[in-house]
Amino acid sequence: MGMTVLAFDFGTKSIGCAVGQSITGTAQALPAFKAQDGIPNWDAIGKCLAEWQPDRVVVGLPLNMDGTEQDLTVRARKFAHRLHGRFGVAVELQDERLTTTEARAEIFGRGGYKALNKSKVDGISACLILESWFENQQVK
Repeated sequence: MGMTVLAFDFGTKSIGCAVGQSITGTAQALPAFKAQDGIPNWDAIGKCLAEWQPDRVVVGLPLNMDGTEQDLTVRARKFAHRLHGRFGVAVELQDERLTTTEARAEIFGRGGYKALNKSKVDGISACLILESWFENQQVK
């Protein structure tokens, strides 16, 4: 049986979100959440979780290209822990190296420079995080 999974692309000003199904292994971008220095509107996140009722939540883990952690890595882990603590959802972390770059390239390819806006990039980044998580699940 398939499961519904939500993914978050953590950022200090905006947190991208996507929802997907394990049966298809695909994801769809949802509206991004605004954040103040990495602190989201937890009520809005709670409403999203209540609406989609995910079986699991995946949070992108921003690592340096050599695999080492950066300041944002620690903050993304903290966000993941808070999601679990506040809402009791199962949370997993997924390496997100290059997802923002890939998302920008995808959006630019569709609509040029004018199509690039932060919330679209964050949403597509969350989709890429989720789709790569689905791919990793098939390998296991």
